[in-house]
Amino acid sequence: MKRRDFFRNNTLALSGVVLFPLNSILDMGFLEVSKDFISRRPSLEKRTFISSEVEKLILEVKSSIKDKELAWMFENCYPNTLDTTVDHEVIDGRPDTFIITGDIDAMWLRDSTAQIWPYMPLIQKDEKLKNLITGLINRQVKCVLLDPYANAFYKDLSKVSKWNDDIPKTVPGVHERKWEIDSLCYTIRLSDGYFNLTGDTSIFDDSWDKAMRLIVKTFKTEQRKDGSSPYKFIRKTSKMTDAPLFEGTGRPIKYTGLICSMFRPSDDATLYPYLIPSNIFAELSLRQLTKIYSEVLQDAEFAEECNDFANEIKNAIDEYAISEHLDFGKIYAYEVDGYGNKVFMDDANVPSLMSLAYLSNQFQTETTYKNTRSFLISDANPYYLKGKVAEGQGSPHTGKDKIWPMGIILRALTSNDKEEIKECLNMLKSTHAETGFMHEAFHKDDPNDYTRDWFAWANTLFGELIIKLHTDYPELL
Repeated sequence: MKRRDFFRNNTLALSGVVLFPLNSILDMGFLEVSKDFISRRPSLEKRTFISSEVEKLILEVKSSIKDKELAWMFENCYPNTLDTTVDHEVIDGRPDTFIITGDIDAMWLRDSTAQIWPYMPLIQKDEKLKNLITGLINRQVKCVLLDPYANAFYKDLSKVSKWNDDIPKTVPGVHERKWEIDSLCYTIRLSDGYFNLTGDTSIFDDSWDKAMRLIVKTFKTEQRKDGSSPYKFIRKTSKMTDAPLFEGTGRPIKYTGLICSMFRPSDDATLYPYLIPSNIFAELSLRQLTKIYSEVLQDAEFAEECNDFANEIKNAIDEYAISEHLDFGKIYAYEVDGYGNKVFMDDANVPSLMSLAYLSNQFQTETTYKNTRSFLISDANPYYLKGKVAEGQGSPHTGKDKIWPMGIILRALTSNDKEEIKECLNMLKSTHAETGFMHEAFHKDDPNDYTRDWFAWANTLFGELIIKLHTDYPELL
């Protein structure tokens, strides 16, 4: 669906949109445009959700940024998810939020959580924003229960997927069925983050409990202890990265205790099924479930099951995923197979090896992570690209010559070095192709050669970076 069509179909009639007086908006100043940089946000009546607290924060942060272009980019990017991708209503007496990824008219479990994550700190001040997040939790639970192996969904159950020829065929409501560990991790991350901020236990209902148990069951199934799995994925395509080898079952693996993931967060097929960043994410998610079931839901048995599972994954990561590099010391591999084969690279997404310190602060001081990070921004990483306009992590998803802004943003988010952060900001500012928005990827020598005009996750992640710098390193703005 094109952006203009989505706006037309999701106007102020949506119950989630706040009827905020235009004069008040103008008085707040967030619609003010500079002489040189005109706001590229949609007009007020075409925004799909409005949060007064988000608008206040935009005004506060923007006013503190000395660089006009950077301020303009922040104003365009940070609210992009709320401005353009939200379908929020009440279904059966419960809030329900469906968030498309942008230029693809479907909701990813991963993207939808990541897209609203930068707004989470505001939900204690904004009841409508809080309801939006509650609605997304409810929607994600429905998605997991519909198909725990699917990565992207439709709200309209009658909508026919463009990937309807995939084998096996998708069930109604599923856009595509690429098995990615992180999809289920993000569902846990959203619920855990919401609860920690609000203390609201109402989200932990019977459906949520069924979804969490199904997630753990799916994770255990994909450990493939007996070498088998009910999952396979075949697609008629000329792209080798669009489906796993061997009739959609993937390369051979030796049992390790790790979880198999047939796809990366980029939606590309894995080379070796044990995708390490996603397994680390799963360990973190199982720790979160352990705490919820132990301290909130008082289910000691399931809490112990989750904790034991997390320990099993952690032990397997330590044994199979860490290797001694000649130049960088002990580092994490990106993918392994249990037989000793390892891939040393990264893919500019979340979870990635670079993003581990973004997902959990525990990695900020971990030696293996710091060594890995040094490797990732070196010539030893085959997907770290250097061009005429920028340098940064790329992805097989977009070829050999394109850098992902998301990779540059994550480098800045995981850095404590002000010079490194400043360099990242300069590259982001010089590669948006005069659009004022982030893209999926751009050519290392030509920022005008980019993919995806409307990629809401990358936009809001950029906003999250600017807000973090506003708090931690205001002198860089």
